[in-house]
Amino acid sequence: MSHYHIKHLEEYYQVYRKSVRNPEIFWEEIAEEHFLWRKKWDKVLDWNFETPEIKWFEGAQLNITENCIDRHLATRGNKTALLFEPNDPTEAAQHITFQELSERVNKMANVLKAKGVTKGDRVCIYLPMIPELAVSVLACARIGAIHSVVFAGFSANALASRINDSDCKLVVTSDGSFRGEKTIDLKGIVDNALEDCPGIEAVLVVNRIASEVQMKDGMDHWLQPLLDEASAECQAEVMAAEDPLFILYTSGSTGKPKGIVHTTAGYMVYTAYTFKNIFQYRENDVFWCTADIGWITGHSYIVYGPLCNGATTVMFEGVPSYPDYGRFWDIVEKHKVTQFYTAPTAIRALAKEGVAHLQNRDLSSIKVLGSVGEPINEEAWHWYDDNVGKRKAPIVDTWWQTETGGIMISPIPFVTPTKPTYATLPFIGIQPALMDEQGEEIKGNQVDGRLCIKFPWPGMLRTIWRNHERFKDTYFSAYKGMYFTGDGALRDEVGYYRITGRVDDVIIVSGHNLGTAPIEDAINEHPAVSESAIVGFPHDIKGNALYGYVTLKDSGESRDHNNLRKEINQIITEQIGPIAKLEKIQFTNALPKTRSGKIMRRILRKIAQGEFDDLGDTSTLLNPEVVEEISKNAIV
Repeated sequence: MSHYHIKHLEEYYQVYRKSVRNPEIFWEEIAEEHFLWRKKWDKVLDWNFETPEIKWFEGAQLNITENCIDRHLATRGNKTALLFEPNDPTEAAQHITFQELSERVNKMANVLKAKGVTKGDRVCIYLPMIPELAVSVLACARIGAIHSVVFAGFSANALASRINDSDCKLVVTSDGSFRGEKTIDLKGIVDNALEDCPGIEAVLVVNRIASEVQMKDGMDHWLQPLLDEASAECQAEVMAAEDPLFILYTSGSTGKPKGIVHTTAGYMVYTAYTFKNIFQYRENDVFWCTADIGWITGHSYIVYGPLCNGATTVMFEGVPSYPDYGRFWDIVEKHKVTQFYTAPTAIRALAKEGVAHLQNRDLSSIKVLGSVGEPINEEAWHWYDDNVGKRKAPIVDTWWQTETGGIMISPIPFVTPTKPTYATLPFIGIQPALMDEQGEEIKGNQVDGRLCIKFPWPGMLRTIWRNHERFKDTYFSAYKGMYFTGDGALRDEVGYYRITGRVDDVIIVSGHNLGTAPIEDAINEHPAVSESAIVGFPHDIKGNALYGYVTLKDSGESRDHNNLRKEINQIITEQIGPIAKLEKIQFTNALPKTRSGKIMRRILRKIAQGEFDDLGDTSTLLNPEVVEEISKNAIV
């Protein structure tokens, strides 16, 4: 009995103990009973956090798409697998069955093969939230190509750096995308990016917005005519357990984005198992995660986790505010959504609009609510609980990362008693530790420290693409023999965890991890700027927003500061994307520095938060007088 579906608290503790005492036996049972394998493993787990090297189900052979699609065809062929809800509410939703998904994925796989994509090649996918995005992801997995999805809100610059870092061979994109009332010219962004990407051999273009686009002869191809000619049969490539499945880039605290590598077998087992339990999925449920597949949340809980369980998963193209702020609830009512998984930023934005948009909408189908991307604040938690869940649908406040592949700390609904702002208990098999600054583990309850994980789990990242040294430095060097998450956490009197935020130079804005270094690098390219420092400050909707301190080369008296602010945000948009724009920009004569020349961000953070009385000792600074000047001119 593998406890694939945990139903009460006693069972959770029993299964958790088993998973921690005998991890190999535990995960072997889960893997054996619930997945299709072409060949069983020789060894369940081989690991070393010093080197670091992690291998799960070594020697096994499988294809993840056979687990997501083929095995459901006999019993669920006519069941809706992907439920696509377009940006425009008057456009009909699409119900794509497992049978149709199978044919679409096979056709796409054959198109990729015809364009020369083979096992191990990297394919960049830069698409809006349309069915072709999920189909392209699965088609890559079908033929053993490694997909690298880039969120279609990133700039040409950011796209090019990701294509080049992983040496992609082909790009799948669309003519453009719909986003609320706007259309975005994705093909134009791709064209700009490809001026610096010599490795790309072909671009496949989905016709989504029917716009005029430039098509390069021999390079650009409309996708539909190729699909029309392709066969709907495609043998799944047999993959080894540790073959890479995908690369997904995440902001580092240094300039270059990190290509997080997830492999096949462990990721599959972990996403499927977390999905089943944390959302208490049952056969006819309709699951909706509002994330974009460009982020890990979409990979794990729109595509792989739900489909492995034969679930119906909703893909929404639009935004929560279009045509009005009732859009989410219209979709819930229309499709009888049972599990609804979104970000605190969206919840706060909806709460700000009041409850009028919830009235006259039937939300009674909702059984479980989820929150992801950043810790949810108490006010938003209660609003969500009272107005959306009507205090009947438990909230799973899930903590995890791109690197972890799946949810790590979370309540299990109807099993774990919830507590606002707490992610509560570690998921089955997860062994957290709180560490102090000296590198010692802090035992007991009512403590706080830096959150580490002391034992491998199947869904964890295996390396950073072609940079194993950086993988080691980033995650395994701070605490010996531990995976360091980069987050701080506290543990309350009953052992519940609350995530307190990043402890490195990464700021979470609207659920997106933004490294400060790449943003500062972009600002510093402005000809008038001599240096800059970015910090976060609390924001009602986004959770955090960005505050930039910018020192100009000349005293800048002659420059129009408002124009400069626009130009700086324009550069950030071009280099990184609009998600990284600064909310406030303060021009300064200098930045506070230590005698070794390090910018004192701690002080800048306090000023940005309006905490002028608590700046600590500034006497050791190289230029303490600067602090007073910055405080006096702070934008509050």
